[in-house]
Amino acid sequence: MNRSTVSFRKALVAALLVALPPAVAVSQAPKSPPAATQPGAGNVLQPATREAQALPSLAPLVESVKSAVVNVDVQARGGGVPRGMEDNPLFERFFGGGREGGRQRREPLRQGAGSGFIIDPKGVVLTNNHVVEDAVSITIRLDDGRSFSGEVVGRDPLTDVALVRLKEKVENLPTVKLGDSDALRVGDWVVAIGNPFGLASSVSLGIVSARAREIGASQYDEFLQTDAAINPGNSGGPLFNMKGEVVGINTAIVGGGSGIGFAVPSNLIGSLLPQLEKEGSVTRAWLGVGIQDLTRDLASALKLSVNQGAILTQVMPSSPAAKAGLKQDDVVTAIDGRTVTSSGELTRTVALKRPGSTSTLTLYRDGKKQDVKVTLGTRPDLEGVASAKQRPEDQQESSRRVGVSLQNLDARTAQQAGFTDSSGALITDVVPGSPADRAQLEPGMVVIEANRKKVENADALARIIKGAASGSTLLLRVTAPGGARNLRALRVP
Repeated sequence: MNRSTVSFRKALVAALLVALPPAVAVSQAPKSPPAATQPGAGNVLQPATREAQALPSLAPLVESVKSAVVNVDVQARGGGVPRGMEDNPLFERFFGGGREGGRQRREPLRQGAGSGFIIDPKGVVLTNNHVVEDAVSITIRLDDGRSFSGEVVGRDPLTDVALVRLKEKVENLPTVKLGDSDALRVGDWVVAIGNPFGLASSVSLGIVSARAREIGASQYDEFLQTDAAINPGNSGGPLFNMKGEVVGINTAIVGGGSGIGFAVPSNLIGSLLPQLEKEGSVTRAWLGVGIQDLTRDLASALKLSVNQGAILTQVMPSSPAAKAGLKQDDVVTAIDGRTVTSSGELTRTVALKRPGSTSTLTLYRDGKKQDVKVTLGTRPDLEGVASAKQRPEDQQESSRRVGVSLQNLDARTAQQAGFTDSSGALITDVVPGSPADRAQLEPGMVVIEANRKKVENADALARIIKGAASGSTLLLRVTAPGGARNLRALRVP
């Protein structure tokens, strides 16, 4: 903390101390002092003090749950500075600068500090995916001062949820349980506990400001919005209701905003837990369509009697939707009897279904209502989570060197994702600030050529990157779903 910040805070506190008491006194002072408040009248409480003491305290709630809230300290691969953090003075402290003696290290490690909470007395911790992603080492610090090494059990980048297990054998750790986030109403009180700016076990109080917020983090956004203070380091920490149940994982804040934070709802977390524990990743059902929201104007243009739903803007060839006979401009208004009010709601609802199961879509086609049965497929693993542990050494080296993670593009994945090419290297992750990021490579792109030579798979591209001379530039030809092709220049450090 710098001197100017301290001075500002001192000045602010002083101003509050000076300004608030007179205002309170003016608004609450009786016309004439009661006898009990006169000198020598004894230690009798003033009316305002009695009212303050009658207000409920959150201390019992906090004391009952805070021992299950943990700090998550991480060393992770990739020294790139996250977007928007390049000039942030807090970056060095909380993420590690990745520099020694003014020169960037060949394979820098970044320091991360987040939060989490224990859900199993044997040492199972829930936190954010972005807290532990690419972790080399994880240290879990408990409220009582004990520290344990941790390992990732499962993670889901699309909802930013991760499950971590303590490596040491432990028993009877304090735990908290997940509550019902669907029961929350806007205006309900919530409490956040975490490790903001390294200040362990910090507590903040607020309300639920909104539900099912879509903030562009992924196509599965369904965040709770709260004005409880959330800051860097709160990531992965719990958001409690007044019963002491976890109703969300604190995940994101609005840059430059105040009192605007977002949490992954507990009901969504609960639906993912079985797969994260058993498989280490999440497999989602898939329709194979492009969609957008139905608006009142579009409903009028399509001559519909409804004005909420999801319009199918594209039906991918050979997809589950195509096989079921769905068509472009169909408007889906319900799935299995559950109303669909937006494209995001349709995406989230389908994703929670079991691949291979059959669902009934209620839709409007040419103004007429009908039901269509669809056998759902399996969403392609475009993020490469399921195959990350099996990555060959060459692919791991390419990830460290230029900041890109790769996966083979097989014919099935190409067909499901709508690629016209059936071979190549699928980009599943790009480290912010890395050479790959500067080359405008993005997850979901497929590299089909390198230096004008065909790239058959991820291994082939990884070998090319590994063998490239430092300072050289690779000319990559990339393609996106639908077939659009572009060139990218990747400079090799």
